[in-house]
Amino acid sequence: MALKPLSSIFTNSTNPKLTSTKTPHHQSLKQNIAGLSRRDFINVGLSIMPLVISPPPPSIAREVEAGSFLPPSPTDPNFVIFKATPKDTPALRAGNVQPYTFIIPPTWKQLRIANILSGNYCQPKCAEPWVEVKFENEKQGKVQVVASPLIRLTNKPNATIEDIGTPEKVIASLGPFVTGNTLDPDELLETSIEKRGDLTYYKYVLETPYALTGSHNLAKATAKGNTVVLCVVSASDKQWASSKKTLESILDSFEV
Repeated sequence: MALKPLSSIFTNSTNPKLTSTKTPHHQSLKQNIAGLSRRDFINVGLSIMPLVISPPPPSIAREVEAGSFLPPSPTDPNFVIFKATPKDTPALRAGNVQPYTFIIPPTWKQLRIANILSGNYCQPKCAEPWVEVKFENEKQGKVQVVASPLIRLTNKPNATIEDIGTPEKVIASLGPFVTGNTLDPDELLETSIEKRGDLTYYKYVLETPYALTGSHNLAKATAKGNTVVLCVVSASDKQWASSKKTLESILDSFEV
C-alpha cells in the first residue's frame, strides 16, 4: 500500500494562517518529503531508534585472570596480591575507606560491582553497607570486601572494633552481609581475635547451609576511621572440600 504524501496533509489544512504563508523554502521542503518512499521513512526511523531507546550496556565481569594484571605475592608465589587504591572503588576515592590488601590465586577473576551495590550513589555519606570489590573462581570460591558506616554500629566517632563490642555482637550486626540473607547464631562455629599493628581484627568461621553466598563462610572484620571493613570468603561444599586451605590463606592475608 502506497504511503500517503505528507504534502496532502499540509495543503488540506483549514487554518488560513497555515495555508497562506507558502515560501519557496516551504514548497521545496514539501516536495522533498513527498518524494520520500515508504522504504526511506523506514530506513530513517531505524537509524534514529537506537539513539532514542538503546539502554546503556550492562555491567559485565572482567573476564581476565587476576594474574594478568596483579603482581605476584612477595610471600607466596602461588598467589597474586591485590592492593586497593582510590582508582578501584568510590569509597576509596571519597576517603571513606582506607586502602586494604589481600592475596588470591592468579586464576581468579575480578567481578564488576553493580552501581547500586558499590556505594557510588551515596558517597561520602552512605547509611548502609556497600560492596567494595569481589573476585571469584568457579572451582574454588569467592572473596568480597564489604564496608559499613561506623555509625550503623556505634555512635562513638573513630571507634575501634573493640569499642563496638564482642566478636559475637559485631557478626550479629554484619551477618546478613556475610550470608546474603540471614545468620543464625548456631551457624557461628568459631571466633578469634587477631592483632596487626594498631588494629584489631575479629575472625569468624561459619557453616551456613542456607546462605546465598555459600554453605561455608569465613569472615574478618576491623574498624578504622568512620568505617567497619569486612572481608568475606565463601564456598560451596564442593569448593570447600577441594580449596579450604586456599580460602583460609586469602582470609588470613586480608589487612587494612
